Amino acid sequence: MLHVGIVACSTEGAALCYRTVSLVGAEMLGRHDHPEVSLHSHSLAQYMKYIDAGDWAGVAQLMLSSAEKLARAGADFLICPDNTIHQAFDLVEHRSPRRWLHIAREVAMEAQRQGIKKLGVLGTRYLMEGPVYPEALTAAGIEYRIPRKAQRERTNEIIFDELVNGKILPASLEYYVEVINGLRREGCDAVVLGCTEIPLLVTPEASPLPTLDSTRLLAKAAVRKAVEG
Repeated sequence: MLHVGIVACSTEGAALCYRTVSLVGAEMLGRHDHPEVSLHSHSLAQYMKYIDAGDWAGVAQLMLSSAEKLARAGADFLICPDNTIHQAFDLVEHRSPRRWLHIAREVAMEAQRQGIKKLGVLGTRYLMEGPVYPEALTAAGIEYRIPRKAQRERTNEIIFDELVNGKILPASLEYYVEVINGLRREGCDAVVLGCTEIPLLVTPEASPLPTLDSTRLLAKAAVRKAVEG
Protein backbone atom coordinates (compact mmCIF):
# COMPACT_ATOMS: atom_id res chain seq x y z
CA MET A 1 0.00 0.00 0.00
CA LEU A 2 1.26 3.48 -0.90
CA HIS A 3 2.28 6.10 1.66
CA VAL A 4 0.16 9.30 1.51
CA GLY A 5 1.86 12.67 1.98
CA ILE A 6 -0.33 15.61 3.04
CA VAL A 7 0.95 19.09 2.21
CA ALA A 8 -1.00 21.10 4.76
CA CYS A 9 -1.77 24.80 4.79
CA SER A 10 -4.53 25.61 7.30
CA THR A 11 -4.80 23.47 10.42
CA GLU A 12 -8.54 22.80 10.44
CA GLY A 13 -8.69 21.75 6.79
CA ALA A 14 -5.65 19.51 7.10
CA ALA A 15 -7.07 17.90 10.23
CA LEU A 16 -10.35 17.14 8.45
CA CYS A 17 -8.45 15.61 5.53
CA TYR A 18 -6.27 13.45 7.78
CA ARG A 19 -9.27 12.32 9.80
CA THR A 20 -11.14 11.41 6.60
CA VAL A 21 -8.21 9.35 5.32
CA SER A 22 -8.37 7.35 8.54
CA LEU A 23 -12.15 6.87 8.43
CA VAL A 24 -12.27 5.96 4.74
CA GLY A 25 -9.34 3.63 5.24
CA ALA A 26 -11.27 1.75 7.90
CA GLU A 27 -14.29 1.49 5.59
CA MET A 28 -12.19 0.04 2.77
CA LEU A 29 -9.63 -2.00 4.69
CA GLY A 30 -11.20 -2.99 7.97
CA ARG A 31 -11.46 -1.79 11.53
CA HIS A 32 -8.84 0.82 12.52
CA ASP A 33 -6.90 0.34 9.27
CA HIS A 34 -5.68 3.04 6.86
CA PRO A 35 -2.69 3.76 4.62
CA GLU A 36 0.51 5.16 6.06
CA VAL A 37 0.20 8.96 6.27
CA SER A 38 2.71 11.75 6.80
CA LEU A 39 1.82 15.45 7.07
CA HIS A 40 3.94 18.57 6.86
CA SER A 41 2.80 22.15 7.31
CA HIS A 42 4.31 25.59 7.09
CA SER A 43 2.26 28.13 9.01
CA LEU A 44 -0.80 29.69 7.44
CA ALA A 45 0.79 33.08 8.16
CA GLN A 46 3.69 32.24 5.83
CA TYR A 47 1.29 31.25 3.08
CA MET A 48 -0.88 34.35 3.53
CA LYS A 49 2.12 36.66 3.22
CA TYR A 50 2.60 35.39 -0.34
CA ILE A 51 -1.09 35.02 -1.20
CA ASP A 52 -1.92 38.59 -0.17
CA ALA A 53 0.98 39.83 -2.30
CA GLY A 54 -0.16 37.75 -5.29
CA ASP A 55 3.21 35.98 -5.15
CA TRP A 56 2.29 32.48 -6.31
CA ALA A 57 5.95 31.60 -6.87
CA GLY A 58 6.42 32.14 -3.13
CA VAL A 59 3.45 29.87 -2.42
CA ALA A 60 4.95 27.26 -4.72
CA GLN A 61 8.23 27.36 -2.81
CA LEU A 62 6.44 26.57 0.45
CA MET A 63 4.54 23.71 -1.20
CA LEU A 64 7.76 22.32 -2.66
CA SER A 65 9.49 22.59 0.71
CA SER A 66 6.76 20.43 2.24
CA ALA A 67 6.87 18.06 -0.73
CA GLU A 68 10.59 17.50 -0.33
CA LYS A 69 10.27 16.83 3.41
CA LEU A 70 7.44 14.37 2.79
CA ALA A 71 9.37 12.59 0.05
CA ARG A 72 12.25 12.13 2.48
CA ALA A 73 9.76 10.74 5.01
CA GLY A 74 8.77 8.09 2.48
CA ALA A 75 5.57 9.48 0.93
CA ASP A 76 4.81 7.89 -2.46
CA PHE A 77 2.44 10.63 -3.63
CA LEU A 78 1.08 13.94 -2.36
CA ILE A 79 -2.20 15.74 -1.74
CA CYS A 80 -2.93 19.27 -0.58
CA PRO A 81 -6.23 19.86 1.26
CA ASP A 82 -6.24 23.56 0.43
CA ASN A 83 -8.03 24.74 -2.69
CA THR A 84 -6.63 28.28 -2.79
CA ILE A 85 -2.97 27.37 -3.00
CA HIS A 86 -3.67 25.10 -5.96
CA GLN A 87 -3.32 28.35 -7.93
CA ALA A 88 0.41 27.65 -7.63
CA PHE A 89 0.04 24.02 -8.75
CA ASP A 90 1.45 24.57 -12.24
CA LEU A 91 4.60 26.01 -10.63
CA VAL A 92 4.91 22.96 -8.38
CA GLU A 93 3.91 19.89 -10.36
CA HIS A 94 6.88 19.65 -12.74
CA ARG A 95 9.42 20.40 -9.98
CA SER A 96 7.99 18.11 -7.32
CA PRO A 97 9.81 14.99 -6.09
CA ARG A 98 6.48 13.14 -6.02
CA ARG A 99 3.28 13.14 -8.07
CA TRP A 100 0.17 14.89 -6.77
CA LEU A 101 -3.58 14.47 -6.87
CA HIS A 102 -5.29 17.77 -7.76
CA ILE A 103 -8.23 18.71 -5.53
CA ALA A 104 -10.29 20.55 -8.16
CA ARG A 105 -9.81 17.79 -10.73
CA GLU A 106 -11.11 15.26 -8.20
CA VAL A 107 -14.17 17.48 -7.63
CA ALA A 108 -14.71 17.84 -11.39
CA MET A 109 -14.57 14.06 -11.87
CA GLU A 110 -17.14 13.56 -9.12
CA ALA A 111 -19.37 16.24 -10.63
CA GLN A 112 -19.17 14.43 -13.97
CA ARG A 113 -20.00 11.13 -12.28
CA GLN A 114 -23.10 12.68 -10.70
CA GLY A 115 -24.21 14.29 -13.95
CA ILE A 116 -23.94 17.84 -12.61
CA LYS A 117 -24.23 20.46 -15.35
CA LYS A 118 -23.74 23.72 -13.43
CA LEU A 119 -21.78 23.96 -10.18
CA GLY A 120 -21.67 26.80 -7.68
CA VAL A 121 -18.19 27.49 -6.28
CA LEU A 122 -17.67 28.60 -2.69
CA GLY A 123 -14.30 29.26 -1.10
CA THR A 124 -11.90 32.02 -0.23
CA ARG A 125 -12.04 35.21 -2.28
CA TYR A 126 -8.79 34.17 -3.95
CA LEU A 127 -10.26 30.81 -4.91
CA MET A 128 -13.60 32.11 -6.18
CA GLU A 129 -11.92 34.82 -8.27
CA GLY A 130 -9.00 32.65 -9.38
CA PRO A 131 -8.44 30.05 -12.12
CA VAL A 132 -8.38 26.79 -10.15
CA TYR A 133 -12.02 25.73 -10.56
CA PRO A 134 -12.73 27.49 -13.87
CA GLU A 135 -9.91 25.48 -15.46
CA ALA A 136 -10.88 22.14 -13.92
CA LEU A 137 -14.62 22.49 -14.51
CA THR A 138 -14.32 23.86 -18.04
CA ALA A 139 -12.08 20.93 -18.96
CA ALA A 140 -14.78 18.62 -17.64
CA GLY A 141 -17.54 20.39 -19.60
CA ILE A 142 -19.24 21.77 -16.49
CA GLU A 143 -20.57 25.32 -16.13
CA TYR A 144 -19.92 27.21 -12.91
CA ARG A 145 -21.10 30.25 -10.98
CA ILE A 146 -19.59 32.22 -8.11
CA PRO A 147 -21.37 34.50 -5.62
CA ARG A 148 -21.64 38.27 -6.06
CA LYS A 149 -18.69 40.44 -5.01
CA ALA A 150 -20.13 41.49 -1.64
CA GLN A 151 -20.93 37.86 -0.87
CA ARG A 152 -17.43 36.79 -1.86
CA GLU A 153 -15.97 39.32 0.56
CA ARG A 154 -18.18 38.19 3.45
CA THR A 155 -17.68 34.47 2.89
CA ASN A 156 -13.93 35.13 2.77
CA GLU A 157 -14.08 36.99 6.11
CA ILE A 158 -15.93 34.10 7.72
CA ILE A 159 -13.28 31.66 6.53
CA PHE A 160 -10.29 33.63 7.79
CA ASP A 161 -11.81 35.16 10.93
CA GLU A 162 -13.73 32.09 12.09
CA LEU A 163 -13.39 28.76 10.30
CA VAL A 164 -9.60 28.50 10.16
CA ASN A 165 -9.67 29.15 13.91
CA GLY A 166 -12.24 26.41 14.55
CA LYS A 167 -15.11 28.86 15.24
CA ILE A 168 -18.43 27.53 13.98
CA LEU A 169 -21.18 30.15 14.41
CA PRO A 170 -24.90 29.74 13.61
CA ALA A 171 -25.11 33.24 12.07
CA SER A 172 -22.35 32.33 9.63
CA LEU A 173 -24.17 29.15 8.62
CA GLU A 174 -27.28 31.24 7.95
CA TYR A 175 -25.23 33.52 5.71
CA TYR A 176 -23.73 30.64 3.74
CA VAL A 177 -27.20 29.13 3.28
CA GLU A 178 -28.35 32.49 1.87
CA VAL A 179 -25.41 32.54 -0.55
CA ILE A 180 -26.07 28.95 -1.65
CA ASN A 181 -29.73 29.79 -2.21
CA GLY A 182 -28.57 32.55 -4.56
CA LEU A 183 -26.51 30.03 -6.53
CA ARG A 184 -29.53 27.72 -6.66
CA ARG A 185 -31.62 30.55 -8.15
CA GLU A 186 -28.92 30.96 -10.83
CA GLY A 187 -29.55 27.38 -11.90
CA CYS A 188 -26.76 25.53 -10.11
CA ASP A 189 -27.36 21.81 -9.59
CA ALA A 190 -24.90 21.58 -6.68
CA VAL A 191 -22.25 23.57 -4.84
CA VAL A 192 -18.61 22.74 -4.23
CA LEU A 193 -17.38 23.52 -0.75
CA GLY A 194 -14.10 24.73 -2.20
CA CYS A 195 -12.46 25.79 1.03
CA THR A 196 -11.37 22.92 3.20
CA GLU A 197 -12.99 24.39 6.32
CA ILE A 198 -16.45 25.09 4.86
CA PRO A 199 -17.65 21.48 5.43
CA LEU A 200 -17.14 22.09 9.15
CA LEU A 201 -19.86 24.76 8.90
CA VAL A 202 -22.11 23.69 6.02
CA THR A 203 -23.35 20.12 6.32
CA PRO A 204 -25.26 18.35 3.53
CA GLU A 205 -28.40 18.57 5.65
CA ALA A 206 -28.11 22.36 6.03
CA SER A 207 -27.36 23.15 2.39
CA PRO A 208 -30.13 24.14 -0.06
CA LEU A 209 -28.11 22.40 -2.80
CA PRO A 210 -26.30 19.06 -2.91
CA THR A 211 -22.70 19.58 -1.79
CA LEU A 212 -19.39 18.40 -3.18
CA ASP A 213 -17.03 18.38 -0.20
CA SER A 214 -13.62 19.00 -1.77
CA THR A 215 -11.72 17.98 1.37
CA ARG A 216 -13.38 14.62 1.76
CA LEU A 217 -13.37 13.90 -1.98
CA LEU A 218 -9.61 14.44 -2.08
CA ALA A 219 -9.06 12.26 0.99
CA LYS A 220 -11.16 9.45 -0.49
CA ALA A 221 -9.25 9.67 -3.76
CA ALA A 222 -5.98 9.44 -1.82
CA VAL A 223 -7.08 6.29 -0.03
CA ARG A 224 -8.17 4.68 -3.31
CA LYS A 225 -4.81 5.50 -4.88
CA ALA A 226 -2.91 4.23 -1.84
CA VAL A 227 -4.82 0.93 -1.91
CA GLU A 228 -4.71 0.42 -5.67
CA GLY A 229 -1.04 1.38 -5.94
